[in-house]
Amino acid sequence: MSETRLDPVTLSVLTSALSGIAEEMGAVLIRGAYSSNIKERRDCSTALFDARGRMVAQAEHIPVHLGAMPEAVASVMQRDASPGDVFAINDPYSGGTHLPDITLVSPVAHEEEVIGYAVTRAHHSDVGGMRPGSMPSDSMEIYQEGIIIPPVRLVREGEYVRDVLDLLLANVRTPDIRRGDLRAQIAANNVAQTRVGELIERRSRETVLSAFSEVISYTEKRTREAIRELPDGEHTAEDYLEGDGTTDEDIPVKATVSIDGDSIKIDFTGTSEAVAGNVNCPLPVTRSACYFALRVLLPKDIPANAGTYAPLEIEAPEGSLVNAGSPSAVVAGNVETSNRIADTVLAAFSGLAPEGLPAQGQGTMNNTIIGGPGWTYYETIGGGQGASENGPGPSGVHVGMSNTLNTPTEAFEMEYPMRVERYELLYGSGGDGENSGGDGIIRSVRVLEPASLSLLTDRRRHQPRGVEGGEPGAVGENLLNDEELPPKVSRELEKGDVVTVKTPGGGGYGWRTG
Repeated sequence: MSETRLDPVTLSVLTSALSGIAEEMGAVLIRGAYSSNIKERRDCSTALFDARGRMVAQAEHIPVHLGAMPEAVASVMQRDASPGDVFAINDPYSGGTHLPDITLVSPVAHEEEVIGYAVTRAHHSDVGGMRPGSMPSDSMEIYQEGIIIPPVRLVREGEYVRDVLDLLLANVRTPDIRRGDLRAQIAANNVAQTRVGELIERRSRETVLSAFSEVISYTEKRTREAIRELPDGEHTAEDYLEGDGTTDEDIPVKATVSIDGDSIKIDFTGTSEAVAGNVNCPLPVTRSACYFALRVLLPKDIPANAGTYAPLEIEAPEGSLVNAGSPSAVVAGNVETSNRIADTVLAAFSGLAPEGLPAQGQGTMNNTIIGGPGWTYYETIGGGQGASENGPGPSGVHVGMSNTLNTPTEAFEMEYPMRVERYELLYGSGGDGENSGGDGIIRSVRVLEPASLSLLTDRRRHQPRGVEGGEPGAVGENLLNDEELPPKVSRELEKGDVVTVKTPGGGGYGWRTG
């Protein structure tokens, strides 16, 4: 069926309508979720794809989730998805990111023909594995990190596939909460089916499907125009991860950015080979980090969809840290290595397009995981954002590949057998400069019963860099009572133990005068 050519006003209206559908999906997921990690922290993402598996619209959620979604949709499309089906997937080597992120993909149909896909991805705070919370610091193969879900039907023609659901829930420590969060994801996907149907009733099928294609085409044109304004050239940057959970040695991440006309190539040749620990990245996570770095360069009014990334080519050597293969452990690759990739790519971009790029932010998610019998707590903790020519960096925010909130103390203490002892900004941790970097956070929690702790953090010895003469931000610190802990560590906790996480500050911008 031929598509209708849309005038600019109609395209603008429909672009907003499609984005609104993705945003409403996110609202339904957050309001319907059982876990604090989703309903309080909003550690989830939603998007709408066309029948070819191209992202049409996304909610403004988690960068590391959204950039990796196309691979999940592609995997489901190979399974002959039908209207009324819902597929679940978390396998990092079949379109996932890391095992706690469970993605649900539902065909969106009109008159029994699949015209698109609704996608939700949510971080589930336990999916089994060797330690509560499913984010151990010491895993060395993916099988230790939780149950692996290839693309499987969770719902068939509107009915739960009970055997599949029972199998998933039998392998997690908090099955009732997991069941509730999965239901919330299904409800969010169903919203997309309803809203797209209503949009077709108002605007016609031909018009809506034309909007799917034209918004992607428009975005690609705008992105290429923005890239053409950058100088052609090549620049290389290198940064380091602080150990992999099995060793404390620095692990290099190297990126070379090449700009040629209206296209960009990012080459990771020179990056470390895959390591024994769990900071390895499957390729979809590396793509997400590169997409995020590109978005930082673009005007804010350019939509985020498949067209944004069409001008970008990524070269990641197979078997490397940034393109690991099964059965490499990857749980920290999604949260920590993704940030280091983004930092490195942005540093390479700064050699070609320095104007407007801020100093480095904290560059870590400060993943804190504590759990015991029947409960698991997971949180990423904010820190300092880098300053820029426009002003100081904000303090106590989630930076880079994370875009979540904190767990409010009231919800934290009501849900978990722990108490918040201290929670405040770490004043003075932002780098000095004409504009100062944002400050980090200090958060101390006391466990009220024996539990297991895992920390996956970074920037504990390499400071976030300032720019244009600005000072670097302070490094973070992990403490168990009075003992300093390494960046990536797992420990058993006794009743009364206090875990303290001090997060890094952001880099400063410019020389301070006067």
